[in-house]
Amino acid sequence: MSILVDENTRLLVQGITGNEGTFHAQRCMEYGTNVVAGVTPGKEGTQHLGVPIFNTVERAIAETEANVSIIFVPPAFAADGILEAIDAGIPLIICITEGIPVLDMVKVHSYLRNKSTRLIGPNSPGVISPGKCKAGLMLGDIHIPGNVGVVSRSGTLCYEVVSQLTKLNIGQSTCVGIGGDALPGSTFIDILRLFREDKDTRAVVLIGEIGSTFEQGAAEFIRNEMAKPVIAFIAGISAPPGKRMGHAGAIITGSAGKASEKIKALSQAGVTIVPNPAEIGLTMQKNISES
Repeated sequence: MSILVDENTRLLVQGITGNEGTFHAQRCMEYGTNVVAGVTPGKEGTQHLGVPIFNTVERAIAETEANVSIIFVPPAFAADGILEAIDAGIPLIICITEGIPVLDMVKVHSYLRNKSTRLIGPNSPGVISPGKCKAGLMLGDIHIPGNVGVVSRSGTLCYEVVSQLTKLNIGQSTCVGIGGDALPGSTFIDILRLFREDKDTRAVVLIGEIGSTFEQGAAEFIRNEMAKPVIAFIAGISAPPGKRMGHAGAIITGSAGKASEKIKALSQAGVTIVPNPAEIGLTMQKNISES
């Protein structure tokens, strides 16, 4: 099994005719993902990459039965794209766009309440269930199917972790980039809950970073509700307070945002902490062999 995306995914690409949308939609299709529709206002009735284009998400879903949307819309318009997809009732939105204004995301969060749609991102590298579906930016060939789930705030570190696991012949059930922005649509807890319920995910790698208290929330969930082993790496141990480190959300704004506080919380919850990212794969290999 897997979470979020699989061989039944029918992918809709919002912004498919732009440079980024074109490039990554084509890579998803080459991986085997079933890309059934694109949305670019004003281009309905045309095709792009052999995919039919529609003016609206609602019409695209009605015509193609798309069940996942991936968004490559520029930051100024991305929130509107998310809201449109929510209104259309699509079950899952994966927003790749980085730099959406925070106030726009506040509106999106408010709108998501009591809705059935799940949002991954923004500023997400995407989601992949190896051998089944790729909906994102990642290189498909570094992944192999297996039983380790990966959830990360950092796309680059997620790729590094997967590369290490694959070289050790440790396959992945699903890899999820929740995004590094300050207000992600899904948190660690949301994804850990899905991994907990997935019978084929036997262990999880969690990659966190400075800023926010998402990792502390994850620690509480793991302590109380997660029986599966979790190993974690927290980036930014040497980051100075008040400095943004790469992501919009990666800024220390108090003691709770420090890497040391996150490591402490996760360690107390029984999570195996990896101090060096180069050791993540070997740590998981040891963990699997001992379990």
